[in-house]
Amino acid sequence: MRIAMSGTHRVGKSTLMEDLGEELPGYRIVDEPYHLLEEEGYAFTSPPCLEDFVEQLRRSMDLLEEEDTRNVLFDRSPLDFLGYLLTHEDSDAFDVEEWLTRIRSTLKTLDLVVFVPIEERDRIRLPAHEDSQRRREVDEKLAWLLLDDPYELGVEVLSVHGSGGVRVAQVLERLGRG
Repeated sequence: MRIAMSGTHRVGKSTLMEDLGEELPGYRIVDEPYHLLEEEGYAFTSPPCLEDFVEQLRRSMDLLEEEDTRNVLFDRSPLDFLGYLLTHEDSDAFDVEEWLTRIRSTLKTLDLVVFVPIEERDRIRLPAHEDSQRRREVDEKLAWLLLDDPYELGVEVLSVHGSGGVRVAQVLERLGRG
């Protein structure tokens, strides 16, 4: 299967993906676009500007289009960046309609998106310098995009909760391996 982890920052997506990689021999892990772009020399602003998120959206879609093999775990999906773009202070400058056809097309290459929401008791401590309000806004926007599916994206979503081991078990059960 082709599975993408989705969620705002610091909710445990990467940890879940690494744990799943150990439980699913033969699956390849694809790092998140931010790290890949950084390795390629892209210079992000701090905090990220609208163009930084557009570039990550583009790179995320490229990854889904380029990677045609099965048994892949992607750290993030195009929907993550759509969530960040729609909540950005300059979101009025982002035309969602311009991107929807390609987003829908690339999401069809996925078998499952695993949504890792913020839980009432955070599992990962948020550093003091990070904007907790922005994080919550992105989480709410992702829940809306993934669970309510307002743009009729048609991707299957599994929302996971609980400890790391419980989250892994939920995904494995969905895959028929639990």
